[in-house]
Amino acid sequence: MVPGRATNPGRPARIAARVDEPAPIVAFVYNRPAHTRRMFASLLANPEAARSDLYVFCDGPRDQAAGAAVGEVRDVVRGLSGFRSITIVERETNLGLADSIIEGVTAVCAKHGRVVVLEDDLLVSPHFLRFMNEALDLYKDEAAVMHVSAGAYPVEPSTDDDTYFLRVPLCWGWGTWDRAWREYRRDLGLMREFDGHMRREFDFDGTYNYWEQLVLNKEGRIKTWFVFWYATLFLTGCLALFPRQPLAKNMGFDGTGVHCHHTHCYDVDLSPDAIPVAPIPVAESARMFEAHRRFFRSISPGPAGRARHRATKMLVSMRRART
Repeated sequence: MVPGRATNPGRPARIAARVDEPAPIVAFVYNRPAHTRRMFASLLANPEAARSDLYVFCDGPRDQAAGAAVGEVRDVVRGLSGFRSITIVERETNLGLADSIIEGVTAVCAKHGRVVVLEDDLLVSPHFLRFMNEALDLYKDEAAVMHVSAGAYPVEPSTDDDTYFLRVPLCWGWGTWDRAWREYRRDLGLMREFDGHMRREFDFDGTYNYWEQLVLNKEGRIKTWFVFWYATLFLTGCLALFPRQPLAKNMGFDGTGVHCHHTHCYDVDLSPDAIPVAPIPVAESARMFEAHRRFFRSISPGPAGRARHRATKMLVSMRRART
């Protein structure tokens, strides 16, 4: 574990009060109408949706072939109801997911001070918004907490608490505050702040290659935002809060996503019950760190698998460049 990761283990956060003003919801959509419909249907099953402001950022088509699907998604969004207010931003050009998320989250955080973020390929529990809003309220003044995740990796919960802290965030249904998001650095210069030991810790004790994602961004082979958010938390010694059981799941591992491919290794069952948000010491859970380390090691390919994966990504990039 990185020294200083346990920031204030002896001081629980304050008791959460009833949330009277839900955080605004920001949704990012592009060209998957079926996914978009399913995501919003699950979101509207949350009682808090009717009191929540919704912002939907619709990215523009990357090419002519995407135009029809992009238009269909926008028809879905224009037909939405059931929220307190709905603001739709339709991009004329294609920003790509990274820039779209950075611009959208920055704008809504600056206006409202906090935000709940969804993408079009997520499915959420009816208890999702309750958890997110209670957590955002409880930890709003806790500088060591920068991220709230409703999603979770498929690991056995080896903790007695309903929530736990981890160094690495997860972007499958998440939230943050303006005071934390202002620290976000999508800056390749931050790579110079890592030494060899820190890179191994960043890679979850060498079990998951997050560092390679930074390298690929530096080489211009991918353009992503999340790994820089993780690096921001890591370099500041801050933490992400997770529920003991997931309240959101990624349905995009069906080959339709830009960065997601066919896989079942991240499949989880949503919690059938609400997850209470009670104060716990603000420190990384050693037991949950070990559970995640084992999970990452179990899905990590060997050298041959990594070589095949790199070759496949290069082939896909070459094909896209020709279209």
